[in-house]
Order: sequence, then C-alpha cells, then structure tokens
Amino acid sequence: MKTPIRNLVLILGDQLDERGAALTDFDPQRDAIWMAEVCEESTHVRSSKQRTTVFLSAMRHFAELLRGKGWHVAYSTLDDPNNSGTLAGELRQALQRFEPTKLVVTEPGEWRVLQSLRSTAREHELSLEVREDTHFFSSVSDFRRHAAGRKQLRLEYFYRELRQRTGILMNGKTPVGDQWNFDAANRESFGKAGPGPLPAPTRFEPDATTQEVIRLVNQRFADHPGTVTTFGWPVTRAEAQKVLEEFIEHRLPNFGTYQDAMWEGEVWLYHSHLSCALNLKLLNPREVVAAAENAFRRGRAPLEATEGFIRQVLGWREYVRGIYWTTMPDYAGRNEMNAHAALPAFYWTGETEMACLRDAIAQTLEHGYAHHIQRLMVTGLYALLMGVTPREVHEWYLGVYVDAVEWVELPNTLGMSQFADGGRMASKPYVASGKYIARMSNHCKGCRFDPAQSTGESACPFTTLYWDYLNTHETKLAANPRMAMQLKNLKRLSDNDRRAIAAQASLHRSMVYGVPPTS
Repeated sequence: MKTPIRNLVLILGDQLDERGAALTDFDPQRDAIWMAEVCEESTHVRSSKQRTTVFLSAMRHFAELLRGKGWHVAYSTLDDPNNSGTLAGELRQALQRFEPTKLVVTEPGEWRVLQSLRSTAREHELSLEVREDTHFFSSVSDFRRHAAGRKQLRLEYFYRELRQRTGILMNGKTPVGDQWNFDAANRESFGKAGPGPLPAPTRFEPDATTQEVIRLVNQRFADHPGTVTTFGWPVTRAEAQKVLEEFIEHRLPNFGTYQDAMWEGEVWLYHSHLSCALNLKLLNPREVVAAAENAFRRGRAPLEATEGFIRQVLGWREYVRGIYWTTMPDYAGRNEMNAHAALPAFYWTGETEMACLRDAIAQTLEHGYAHHIQRLMVTGLYALLMGVTPREVHEWYLGVYVDAVEWVELPNTLGMSQFADGGRMASKPYVASGKYIARMSNHCKGCRFDPAQSTGESACPFTTLYWDYLNTHETKLAANPRMAMQLKNLKRLSDNDRRAIAAQASLHRSMVYGVPPTS
C-alpha cells in the first residue's frame, strides 16, 4: 500500500544526530525518515568487522531513538530478504512505497554516496534538497573562500581564522598564552621507564542490539578483516558523552605531552577515542571543544594539552573536510610520487617481523583503532617508503578503522600520509628513518632490526627505505625547502653507500612480495 508523504528525509550511517540539518523542520504528520543497512557499504572497500558493527549498531540505536519520538522510520535491515544490497536499490523501494514530494538529506560524508543519491533522485524526477551540514564549525563555502587565490593551503592559517571567528582559546584578538600553537611542547616520549599506570579507556559491554549486530556481521562478513570479540565502542549519544567526560577528566591533562608517544601493547594511552563518535555525529564538535576549553579555564588541564587537542578538532578536522569537498572527485586519483607497489599482505594479518608494524596492525585488526602517530609514522610511513599505490593505502585505512568516513580519511591518507597530492594538504612528505620510531616508542628494543643500520642483516627496513626514498625522489624533493636538511644529509652518502642502500631496499621488497630482487 502506497503512503504519499511530503518529505522523505534520508539519514545516512554517519548522520546520527537528531538535531541534524535534514531534521530541523521534520513534521511527523507529513514526513518520514529513511535509513538503510546495505551490503554495499561494507564491501565497496573491505570494511572490518569492528567498523561495520559500530555503524550498524549505532544506526539501529538511533532509529529506535527516533521511533521513540513517534516519528515514522522506514528502516531496511541488512538481513531483510528483500534487501537489494545497495543504497540506490533500497531508496528506489522506499520511493515506490511513499511517493514523496521531495527528498531531503544533510550533506553526505562521501562523494560516491552523494552522486548515488542525486542519480536516484533524477531517475525518479524528484527534487533532492542537500542541506549544509551544521555539525561543523565551518562550511565548505567558508573553506573555498579561504582557499581562493592562495598558491598554498596550510592548516595553520585556516585554524587561526577559526580561532578568531569563534573566540575559542582567545583573549580578545590575542590567542591565550600569546601564541597560536604549542606543538613543540607536545612531542615527548615515555622514556625508558614507560608510561606507568594509565587511565582505563571508556568501553561498553554490547547490549542486545549490538550483540545481534555482532552475530549478523560474523555471519555475513566472516572473511572480512579483524574481530568483534573486543567490541566496546559507544553506539549511542549517552555513551559518547560518557567517553567525552572521562577523557576530559582523566586523559586530557597528559594528552598533549604524550600524544605522539607509542608503547608496545598499549592501545589507548592518553588519547580521546572520540573520533568515531564525532564522525557518526553522536557528538557535536562544539561540545567537545567547549569541554576541553572549560577544563583549561578551570585549571584542570594545561594550555599545551588543551590547544593541541582543540587544534585536532577545530583545526585539522575542519581543514581536511574543506580539502576533500573542494577537490573531489579528482583528488582520489592523485599519485604525485608515482607509487605503484601493492599493499603488503601482512597489512591484513599483522604477521611481520617489524615490531612497530606488528603492534600497530594487530591492534587495528583487534579494535579498529590506532592513534594518529601509529597511522602516520608507522603504517602510513612504511607504505609511503615502499611506494604503495595511494589508492590501495586509502582503501585499507577506509576499511579497517571505526572512525573512517571518506571526507576525513581520504585527505589524511593521500595528502598527509602518502603525499600523493604533491603538497596541497601538507607542506612536505612525512618521511623518517627507524630512529624516529626508536625515539618515540620501545618497539625497537624487542625487534630484530636495528634502526641505526641501513644495510646488512640487521638493517631496519624503515631506515633502509627512508634513504632509498630520498635517493629515488631527490630531484623532485629538491624543490621543497622543507626537505633541504634531509637532502643535505643524503648528499653526505657516497655513491657506494647509495648503491648498497638501493640493493638492501630491493632485497627487502623481494622478501615482502616474494619476487627476485632487482639488480
């Protein structure tokens, strides 16, 4: 039976906010809400069990919240025998059922999804109203105006604009502490003694809804990466608020000092673990930033930690979104460094002799999580130095992490991690030898590789590949002033040293890919 309505409001899996733009004028008497679980969203890239579970469970909890308000929610479950498996297919069925006058949606978080919705609307000769996502501090139009006429884009300048516009951590027109950025104070390691007693992460026992999702995911996606035996992510707004409260109270004070540090077997450390809830829209970035600033104003957290955390939310998160929506769809195909190697198979298993990679990948597969330095300077760095095709690196990150939505993941991976955009997002390739990992962690202590060695049986692959990367791309990198010191150190190597490093790098690649080394 057909039920004609005014607006069919489309709620996507990363739009779980009852105050979202698409719902601002919702009329329960004339409108309906559409939500759909579809196999396509877990298979267009191989989504890990943790990632699929967090999305589906959070969606189901949100749908129940809306139904509790008396709103009509048309919800397609993944295991419905009539489920078409695609967003477009499920939307077509809903359109036949409701015959709406108009479709309404908040800006999606992925170019692919937006195009699919637009195509389906055109197919049915329906208007699709795409509303600006008010979840963010800035709009895409704001970023486009900021970028207009600039030869280079840099986070720092956009971040300062947002600080000035919002008044966050400002005394009038002056930044609190008389400087904008305290990053230099936020790069400590734990030292030989290690991190000591750490505050416990805020985790949640799966309720009946989540347990049902876990069973479904294990059944439908049995061959997908990872496990859900450790699942404990927040899937409701109340749970997300608890994570925020406990981060502010127990971890923010030390977040700044140790935000770049790593330690074998320690997954959570002093990080916030809020990105998943933020990207699902269970939390608003305004409340997250306000909570951090209030902690500082009350003397509960130092300025260095507070500014470092706020910069990630108010600065980096907004900046990468602007990069994404002003450069897509071409951005996804960028490959400035001409990298074409395959992603090593151990990224799906964690089975490698390199201790830092083994630890980062193992926890990624177990929890769907790794902190930003593990992503940038371990898994990302290795892929960059190996010359892995950026698209493959992107698809891995998008698939394995619970907080991965393409608007935030793609620029971070292609731009920041792989330098595939040639510097549009970041000012230099983030390349380093194994000595960086030795300085920021204890991984090297128990590893058979020596970060000080670039050749020989004990040579650290990171160190070998670092010098090989500089040697290979020397001409291109010479145009980047921020690479001058690293290239100056490269020039100190003799021709024999360079040849030996190239041979060692070739040997390492042959061992990873199972092919004979190049001569």
